[in-house]
Formats: sequence, structure tokens, C-alpha cells
Amino acid sequence: MTTVPTEINAAAVKNSPTEKVTPMMQQYLSIKAEYPDMLVFYRMGDFYELFHSDAEKAARVLGITLTARGSSGGQPIKMCGVPFHSLEGYLAKLVKIGESCAICEQIGDPATSKGPVERKVMRVVTPGTLTDADLLPEKAERPLLAMCIISQRKVATAGLAWLSLASGALKLMEFSGDSRTVTARMQQELERIAPAEVLRGDNADLFDETMSCHLSFHTSRVPDWHFDVVGGHKALLDQLSVATLTGFGADGLGAAFGAAGALLRYAQSTQGRGLQHVRTLTTETENEFIGLDAATRRNLELTETIRGQESPTLFSLLDHCRTAMGSRLLRHWLHHARRDQAIARSRHQAIAALGQADATGTLSHTLAQVPDIERITTRIALLSARPRDLASLRDGVQQLPALRHAMQRALTDNDGLLAAIHADMATPEACLDLLQRAVALEPAAMVRDGGVFARGFDAELDELRALSENAGQFLVDLETRERARTGIANLRVEYNKVHGFYIEVTHGQTTKVPDDYRRRQTLKNAERYITPELKAFEDKALSAQDKALAREKMLYDQLLADLAPFIGCLQTISKALAQLDALTSLTGHALRHNWCAPQLVDTPCINIAEGRHPVVENQIERFIANDCRFVEERRLLLITGPNMGGKSTFMRQVALITLLAYVGSYVPATSATIGPIDRIFTRIGATDDLAGGRSTFMVEMTESAAILNGATEHSLVLMDEVGRGTSTFDGLALAWAIARHLIDTSRSFSLFATHYFELTQLPDNHPTAANVHLSAVEHKDSIVFLHAVQDGPASQSYGLQVAQLAGVPQPVIKAARKHLARLEAQALDATPQLDLFAAPTTDADDEELDAPAHGAPAAASPAMRELLDALDDLDPDALTPREALERLYQLKRLTETAQA
Repeated sequence: MTTVPTEINAAAVKNSPTEKVTPMMQQYLSIKAEYPDMLVFYRMGDFYELFHSDAEKAARVLGITLTARGSSGGQPIKMCGVPFHSLEGYLAKLVKIGESCAICEQIGDPATSKGPVERKVMRVVTPGTLTDADLLPEKAERPLLAMCIISQRKVATAGLAWLSLASGALKLMEFSGDSRTVTARMQQELERIAPAEVLRGDNADLFDETMSCHLSFHTSRVPDWHFDVVGGHKALLDQLSVATLTGFGADGLGAAFGAAGALLRYAQSTQGRGLQHVRTLTTETENEFIGLDAATRRNLELTETIRGQESPTLFSLLDHCRTAMGSRLLRHWLHHARRDQAIARSRHQAIAALGQADATGTLSHTLAQVPDIERITTRIALLSARPRDLASLRDGVQQLPALRHAMQRALTDNDGLLAAIHADMATPEACLDLLQRAVALEPAAMVRDGGVFARGFDAELDELRALSENAGQFLVDLETRERARTGIANLRVEYNKVHGFYIEVTHGQTTKVPDDYRRRQTLKNAERYITPELKAFEDKALSAQDKALAREKMLYDQLLADLAPFIGCLQTISKALAQLDALTSLTGHALRHNWCAPQLVDTPCINIAEGRHPVVENQIERFIANDCRFVEERRLLLITGPNMGGKSTFMRQVALITLLAYVGSYVPATSATIGPIDRIFTRIGATDDLAGGRSTFMVEMTESAAILNGATEHSLVLMDEVGRGTSTFDGLALAWAIARHLIDTSRSFSLFATHYFELTQLPDNHPTAANVHLSAVEHKDSIVFLHAVQDGPASQSYGLQVAQLAGVPQPVIKAARKHLARLEAQALDATPQLDLFAAPTTDADDEELDAPAHGAPAAASPAMRELLDALDDLDPDALTPREALERLYQLKRLTETAQA
């Protein structure tokens, strides 16, 4: 959060008896005082200027030159600026790092103003209120969220309201409980919604506790009274133009209304106008979506890899969408899989119909010609749409008949999802007719440049344009007449923006100039003149040009107003296009990679035949498919096997297949039957949170606690290497207890990977648990991972072989083998700690390992010990032929000495 420094406090400067401030700086300071926490971009001619601390920050962040203008308190006033036509690029950089900016424009006329030109902040740009295409990520939403917390005794109620200003989607949610429960739930919802900006009250203590774990979210303080519940309820009624919110499922809410009131007030203030594109409300409930916490989203790499990269992820794999609307919807589906199986089934049916109709190719080709209608519609509503937005909208709407025709063969069910999409994509003829008549085929980028409207749309504009366009012919005719009248063969009649129209005559011909020529400018080699006739035409032509630009500006404002009634229709079309694009993308991917339609059933089960990891199978040459079977009597699989054997890949692919099935996609398997799922939990890998004061083991236990407290019999749980971050016995005890809890209490479908051999005994006493392992084959000192899941526990670790593959030096590997042999032969205490892959040793085995090699006597002579040490140190693979021969002679001499 930024504050206004004392040197630019407007009131202090004005009231200072010794400080004199220019009128322009007084105007700036009064505007800055209204936006103390934002960077104020102050329009001065062709530049936006920043002053004082704003200038210092902007110069540092944007890499622009910091200068000074005048002084204040004996110190230079720091200043920097950016060209007005380059503003959006600089705003994008600032918003990306969480800065908010107030854009102050000149609204007065410099020619008539006495003193500084009147200026006013026309828009405010914050991370959560972006609508400009240059500032927004194309394939992701950046919602603005407000949070209201009401505490009564020991019960806290949290209300969330969030708005994607670029699409107009407004949503509410509310939940209650003790402060700890509400804080945990709030964190989960913030992770799911991923807002770009969060509004908080001045005294939101519980909010501070929640946000301490989410420093990446930009926060903005607003007064507590903005969160008034009654005022928020009224604001929603006014925004939606309804008398009751019953039809939106918002009955009985309280804190959520308070959040919505603050949200709408803030969004309207940043745009400087009403939000006429926000026309509907969605109320989300706790049990609507399959729960995914932050660790699960990270571990499954849905839209971002564990290392923070955009690919390869599940989203980057599936996103073959041809429109930005489709990509955003697909991303939303991946993070918001619905528990309602009917929704997923309708998408499965749509994918099947599109695949059978072989329509994906035609649809993809046509969709590629459709612009981002959703965001263009928003800019129309906010009166910020540019001429080329309207041209793109016109061209996109013209593609609707072709898309509907391409869908026709797939419409086998009139009540299905595709039929609803088909109906929603009906062409808005009146809207299209208006755009075709009004907008030029290739309009200018900005209204101020002119050339926006098509010929024939407005008679007055056409007349004014004709005056300007006929200027060329007039000048040609005038030049011909004047050459004939004066006898000056090289006389020229020309125009430039600085001096207007003029007649140019070289110095050698000036004696022939008539008396009615008036000198306008003297050049090195020529003189420029003006005549009464040319002056009269100049006034008329330039006046017509100015009038034409003013006329276009007026007509454009009217055009945006005339398009306003079509906003709802265009929003419906954009949603239908997004769904069609996402479904087409999923269909094409399923056909290319031989994915199957999953079966969603009411019986608790996960039965996957020959499942594959959707991302990994595209990264390697030959992927080994594996089965996974969970039923009522088989709920926990203990997975053992070597590192790099494929345990984590197998676990993740089960979770991803399950998630994809509920997203509505086909899945990478031969067949998949999946029952009800409410949440997916993962505890995979080792990470720390040093900034938050949490060690690797603390992070591991925190994630484990979230699983044990939240998992139900309808949850899917993935736990990998639990308990490895502490001592052997502590870790074993924790892993055992956690597995027991999952079996007896949670009764979740659980994949539990471990290296503790003792845990493989759990199925002996718990019939719902079973052992499986990832197989591998050892050949000499190397290892081949088969990546195949087989029944039963693993029999060997292969840890040293994996270390060897990693490049650990050979002497270290050799020393490790020797030490491992000693550890396996040594009893740790009365109840020895067992290693997962070490077979139990008998007394005879111990005696054999303790005995010297090669049948040497127990009390070996010094010569024998020297011989044995020489053999131990020998590495034949590291010797040259000559060195090997010398060592052989050395060993022969030592043998003769030992036998003597």
C-alpha cells in the first residue's frame, strides 16, 4: 500500500505561508489527494506526466528517465513521463506487479481556458478491474473479489463476492463456522477463484490471518461502511434491475450481500460509469465443485507446472481452442469440475456426437475467424470499445450461420447440450445490420483519426468528407490555372499540416509573382505564398475536416449507445461459442490420442483399465498403461517400488483421469468407471516454505493434516512418502497411523506410496487395503524400470542403482554397498528397524556376513588382511591394460606372502 508523502500533500502546500505553487501543480496536487494510493498519470499535451514519489517509483519500475520540473520546499519536483500513444504498454507492466493507476485527462479546451486546462480522472486501472485487451491475459480471467466477515459470539460468517469485469460474471458465496474453520475455507476458496485483487475492510482481522498465506494477491483497503449488508442487497437489486434475488438462489445471504455492495461500488468508481454488462448473478454452494486445494492443483499441474511454467500442463495439452473465450472456459472447467454427474455426462454426449459427425475440422477452421466477442461486448458496455473492436465483432457475428450449419449433423438430441448451444448462436440480425451499415471495412485504430464509418451511413459526414477529398482535385486545377496566368512553369500548389495550403515559387521566378500573392513563408530556395482564393478554400477545407472528425466522434458515441440493447444477446452468443470451442478442442484431442468415454455411476468405485498419464504419455516414446481398481472392499492401495519406478506418475494419472471424467472430457484409458467424488487430495514431493517459517516436514504434516481433516468416503487421496522428513521411527509411526486413519475413519479411496516395509503388513489385518508395486529388473549393476503396476509388495530397493544412474561417483557407490552390507548384518536393537526391501536376516546370515571373505580364518594374518584390502580397493573397470597387469603381479606376490 502506498501513501501520499508530505511533500505532495495538497492541503499542506496550499496553506504554507512560504511556499508558492503554480496553478498547474495545485491542480495536480488536488487530484493526487483524491487518489493517494495510486500512480496518477497527469495528461499534459502529448504526454502523461508523473510527479514526486509517483515519478520516482514509475521511473524505477518502467526504466524511464527521471527528471525535474520546478521546485517545492527548496527541492526539485521529480518528474517523468510517457507518450500518450504508448500508455497501455506501460500500464500493463505496472498492473502486472500489482500497482493501481489513475488516468487524468484534459477535458477543457486549451484555446479558451484561463489558467490550467481543466482535467479529471477518467478511469482507474487496478489489477482486478482490467477490461482493455492490451492489459488482460488472453486465456485467463482476472477477477476482482470482495470479502465480508461478520462475527457473532464464536461463529464467523464469511461472504465472498467476485466479478470478472471483462466478462460481467458476478458470483456470490457464503459459509459459516468457528474462526479456524472459516479461515481454512477462505484460503481454499481464494486458491480456487485466484483473484487478481481483493477488497478488504479497514478492520478485517480474520482477513489478515487468511491473507498472510496469499501474498501474491493484490489487496485494496476500502472503508468498513462499504460492506453494509442492507446497502449491498439494494445495490444488487439495482444492478440487476429486479425486485427480489430469489430467482438467483441468494435468499438468506447476509455477509455475501455486504461483499457485493463493496465490490460493485469499487468497480463502478474505477470505470467512472455503471456496469450495464453485469446482468446476472450466480450463487455458488459448498458442495457444487470437486474440492481441490492449492497443493493438489500444484501437484497435478493443471494449468502451471510445479516449477511455475505454463507447459507442459494438463491445460496446455488440451487447449486446442481457436478462440480466447474457449481457452478461458476450458481453464475454468479444469479448476471447477462439478460434482453433478449430469453436467459431465452432457459434455461426454456432446463430444461423442461431434466425433461421430466428424465436425471438428470444419468447426475449428470457422472458430479461428471469431474474435473475443465476450470482451468486446464488455468494452461496448463500458463505452471503451475501439473501432476495430466493432469491425471484429461484425466479422465474427457473420460466422454464426456457418458454425450452426457445421453443427447440424451432430444434433441428434434436441434436448442435449449441443442443441442448446446451437439455439444460443442464432444470428442477431438487427445488430449485424447496424454494424455492417455503420463500420468501415477497415476502420482506423482510433476515433480521433477519422475514417471509422462506412460511406452512406451518414449523409452529413459524407458531405464533409467530400469537401476534404475534393481538395486534391481543386489544388491540381488551381496549379494549372496559376501556371498559365503567371507563366511560372515550376509553380506548385501544396499542403502540409503546419502551414496549411500554399503556392511555392523558386527565388528565380519571384519577379513574375502577381500582386494578389501574399508571402506566407521564405525558404532557402523558394518563397511560399497564399492568395485570397486559396485562403478561402483552406478555411473551408480545414473546417470541413475538423467538422468531419467531430461528427465521427458524435456518431461513434451514438453507435455504442445503439449497440447497448444487444449486450445481453451478445453475451449469450459468446458463452455458446466458448462452450462449442472447448468441446471441439476436447473432441479433437480425444480422437487423436485414442481416449475413451468414462462411465459415471452412483456406486462408489474407481475402475480404470489401461490408464495413462495424459501429459507424460506425450513426453516419452512408449508409455506403459496400468490398471487401478477401487471398490467398496478395496479402498487403500499401498504402493511400493524403486524411486523413478513410476509411483508418482501412476498416482497422478489416477487423479487426472478421475478429474477429467468430471470435467466432461474423455480420458486416457481403455475404459474407466468412476463413482461419486467430492474432493481430490494430494501429498506428493518435498517442498518447504522458508518465508512462512515452515520446514519441509512441517509442510508435509500440514498437508497431511488437511487431508485427514477433510477426506470423506467419497474422496480420492494421494499420499507419497509420508513420514520421510523426520527420524525413522517417528516417520514410520506417523505413516502407519495416517494409513490406519484413511482405512478405518476416512474410508477414502487412497493411493499410499511408501518405502516403509512395515506398512506392507497392513493388508493382513485390514481387508480393504492391498499391496501393489512398480516392477523393475536388475541386470548386473544397472536397472531397467518396467513401470508396470503388479500385485504384492516390492522385493528390492535399487536405491544404489538409481544413485549410479544419477552420476554419483563410483567410489561412493562402492562404499555405500559395503556400508549397506554392514547395516543389513547388524541388529539395531532388541526390535530391529526393518527396511522395506531388505529381507530379514537370520543368525546364520549374520555369521556369514561377519566372517571374512574367501573362507579366510577368523584371525587373519597381517599379510592376509593386506591381500584382502588390496582386493577391496581394486576396480578392474577403471584400469588400463598395463595397470591391470601390474596389479595382477602385485596380488600374486601378496598371495605368496600370505601363504608362506
